[in-house]
Amino acid sequence: MTTIDRVEIGLVNLEPKVLRTDAIQTFEVQETPVVTVYDSDGGVGIGYSYTIGSGGPSVIALLEKTLAPALIGRDPACIGGIWYDLLRRTNATSVGAITSLALAAIDTALWDLSCRRAGQPLWKAAGGARDHVEVYSTEGGWLHLDQGALIEDAVEKKQAGFKGAKLKIGRPGHEDAARLNGVRKAAGDDFQIMTDANQAFSLSEAIRRASILEDHGVAWFEEPLPADRVRAHTALAQSTNVPIAVGESMYSLSQFNEYLANDAASIVQADVARIGGITPWLKVAALAEAYGVAICPHFLMELHVSLVCAVPNAPWLEYIPQLDAITQSEVEIRDGIARPSNAPGLGIDWDHDALRRLSDLALVVDSPV
Repeated sequence: MTTIDRVEIGLVNLEPKVLRTDAIQTFEVQETPVVTVYDSDGGVGIGYSYTIGSGGPSVIALLEKTLAPALIGRDPACIGGIWYDLLRRTNATSVGAITSLALAAIDTALWDLSCRRAGQPLWKAAGGARDHVEVYSTEGGWLHLDQGALIEDAVEKKQAGFKGAKLKIGRPGHEDAARLNGVRKAAGDDFQIMTDANQAFSLSEAIRRASILEDHGVAWFEEPLPADRVRAHTALAQSTNVPIAVGESMYSLSQFNEYLANDAASIVQADVARIGGITPWLKVAALAEAYGVAICPHFLMELHVSLVCAVPNAPWLEYIPQLDAITQSEVEIRDGIARPSNAPGLGIDWDHDALRRLSDLALVVDSPV
């Protein structure tokens, strides 16, 4: 039987390509835990997750001390079984961000290894629903940008074939309205505008803001409220015809089920890193499909491009480049359409020299617990 006999762990800190701000935070640095799994037949798989500036060393400690040692001697083909065993091993710290981010780094590495061994790209191995997806951009819609910059970016993206763009909201209502109005007039009614409040509003303020968004025909109202306020999201959804989108701040399948069962959202945005890997992400996608809801994932476009093409209910990929400094090629985007790689594995063309050069540490686990 093929077994896992070595695990390498690194942490790469990446500077964002542009200043990224929203209503509650600034994306300071991308801490990127990278896990490489080696099996006894010479197979290799690379996985990763990320933070936006804090918690990375805690993820690394959980990987080094608890999760990676538990992989030694396991059959790497048993991805689902390994995921559940590791979840049980971290029962006292689940559900939560640190555990999910650590699980995701391992799970994505195992999927990469499995796909490489099978000679298949991830988008086919995980379902193969289609070979392309429409792209919307967030990279030019950050909250600190003035109206002119928002308009310039939206027009530029439309000319490049992008079908939509996301604007961060959270300024005073009249300012947000003016910014939306400017982009709508410049980009036209056929250009989708997504909005994102990053959990900044109370229910009463979210209801008031939704009425403003209705006037501008936005595609969705993302994270209007704190993620743990399910009933408030239901009340908001019942008060507006603007689709409510949630999910980047949720860490388990049961949390998504609670939202869907309570009609609290009509778009889910599961993030592979924050949900704990590809294994649970696919379950969220299937759950959303059962409810007739779209999944439009958050961040991680280099990985999500394959997953949105694997499932039938994922109409959008979010454009925010995150891995340019440690990859040799970018996601293929032409005329606003992204296509996943057909290379075996996750489809990420890692620059191994850059990974070694930029890693702040390199830990190796190669002995049984």
